[in-house]
Amino acid sequence: MSQKEASQEKKCAHRTELYTEVPPTCLPIVYSPEYNITFMGLEKLHPFDAGKWGKVIHFLKEEQFITDGNIVQAREATEEDLLVVHTKRYLNKLKNHILEGSREWSLVVATITEIPPLLFLPNFLVQRKVLRPLRTQTGGTIMAGKLAIDRGWAINVGGGFHHCSSDKGGGFCAYADITLAIKFLFERVEGVSKATIIDLDAHQGNGHERDFLEDRRVYIMDVYNRYIYPGDGYAKRAIKRKVELDWGTEDQEYLQKVELHSEGALNETRPDIIIYNAGTDILDGDPLGGLAISPQGIVKRDEIVFRAARRRGIPILMVTSGGYQKKTARIIADSILNLHRQGLVGGAAADEVGPSLVPLMMNKSASAGEMLSAH
Repeated sequence: MSQKEASQEKKCAHRTELYTEVPPTCLPIVYSPEYNITFMGLEKLHPFDAGKWGKVIHFLKEEQFITDGNIVQAREATEEDLLVVHTKRYLNKLKNHILEGSREWSLVVATITEIPPLLFLPNFLVQRKVLRPLRTQTGGTIMAGKLAIDRGWAINVGGGFHHCSSDKGGGFCAYADITLAIKFLFERVEGVSKATIIDLDAHQGNGHERDFLEDRRVYIMDVYNRYIYPGDGYAKRAIKRKVELDWGTEDQEYLQKVELHSEGALNETRPDIIIYNAGTDILDGDPLGGLAISPQGIVKRDEIVFRAARRRGIPILMVTSGGYQKKTARIIADSILNLHRQGLVGGAAADEVGPSLVPLMMNKSASAGEMLSAH
């Protein structure tokens, strides 16, 4: 896209409530109780812990890192916000239902969320109990994008719907929040013209890959289990740094690859923003991820990515994405607390960050970072 086209894009931006001013007393951590999906127990039919976001907040409050008063309340993305990326046709599909006699069938949402009984529920209930929470998380990601630029870092305790593209959802992803956050920044924030997505969820991020397939402003690094959903060969063409993992990959190999390729990606191109998709479905025992990473390995992984960003002074937005075990909420909270202890997030989030207190679990040979600096 030319500078002239980018300038015109900014001028055409619609009015939104997602870029309102945030008090400086608030940490750039975005959340709303509306994130959590409770729907007569039907949410339990999907292995995803549909209340994990609230549990993360609970653990962070217990550790006195946050209070209700010092985090940012997420707002629901409106239809006009969503149309920045999504087609009208796709959004109408989410609203529509199939009428058969006096019954309405919410077919598209049941397919996307992988909860078949939603098919038989009134669409207005599906909208309120399932899609509204996902729209609020999507609004949270867009808000966190602006906060990351303003503060140097931001975390949306939700979002990361990386299987959804402009015109198709899937894999529990109904809205393309990663694409939206980037497009909002490109449209509205001067000086933001390049973005890097570091996608470390266990699954390939085919949604944002399809959206940015022809967009040279966006660099995508994706590390995923090569054998699981979605296996989208077309979308893989958008990945600039592709790291395909085998079943049961463990900490040592995984962390070496994350460090090597995170450093490599950020050395290859310097973005104005990093969107970090920090899925915890890499955890050992996850029913869908198929990898074998320990809780400590996940904490270390997040630290590696934040350290790479902060050391270069690049704003970073983290979204929590997939994670299909009850214990993942505790791990996400522990990781955020570790980032705070390391000086990578928090009130100061100092530019000079101290040495890691979490063992890297590598062998005694040179670390990936040392290998990069030696070449």
